[in-house]
Amino acid sequence: MNQEALKELIYKMADDLLILGHRNSEWTGLGPLLEEDIAFSSMAQDKIGQSYALYQMLHELGEETPDTIAFTRSAGQFHNCQLVELPNQEYDFSLVRHFLFDTADFLRWELLIHSSYEPLALLAKKIRGELRYHTLHANTWIKQLGSATEESISRLQNSLEVAMPYALGIFEESPFEKEIISTGLFAGEVELKKRWLAKIENTLSQTQLRLTDVKLMPAISGGRIGHHTEHLQPLLDEMSEVFRLDPKAEW
Repeated sequence: MNQEALKELIYKMADDLLILGHRNSEWTGLGPLLEEDIAFSSMAQDKIGQSYALYQMLHELGEETPDTIAFTRSAGQFHNCQLVELPNQEYDFSLVRHFLFDTADFLRWELLIHSSYEPLALLAKKIRGELRYHTLHANTWIKQLGSATEESISRLQNSLEVAMPYALGIFEESPFEKEIISTGLFAGEVELKKRWLAKIENTLSQTQLRLTDVKLMPAISGGRIGHHTEHLQPLLDEMSEVFRLDPKAEW
């Protein structure tokens, strides 16, 4: 098994979860409803915990400790897609991002249950309960607000159009894509994207939201190879503040 291919796969998953976990945590105390304040905080905690498990897996493969990986790299060393690093904006954007990303994340882990790398397969089985809650939460609110008032539908539609090109960047293929698939590590980004589109189209068909033809939509990618927006480095600086003050502090 090519360890570089395996590490690249784990890094991008872990970085996605860490960054979005911190973005979601920014809703703590600011949610539009107490229920949503608690929900986003809970999902943020889940994501950061999942990222820690993946960083620990990388450490066992010879990489630095989880804290060192998470809090000492610069933006150009991160492998997350650009979607997760964008500022939260209003609740409608965060909800749409939550729906698009967590649908893909759930399907990714579902495929990884069959990974040839046993630690990934075991982790996938362990956390799928958390992931089901995340997708249930997202789908419930998208269906409700996507069929509610003229304002809620309009706001979600606008956010969907902004977020979709970034969401397509989730599926940016690895330089090791062929090997990842042939060795059974993962079914691949093309397969994941196909399943994702079917899922989100099914959910959106139950609302008044419209999905633009993705075949005509350019993906905003580059995050997997360290090309990021201007928003990531300030977030990393904020995230690493405690670690810089006290490197012995625990997650």
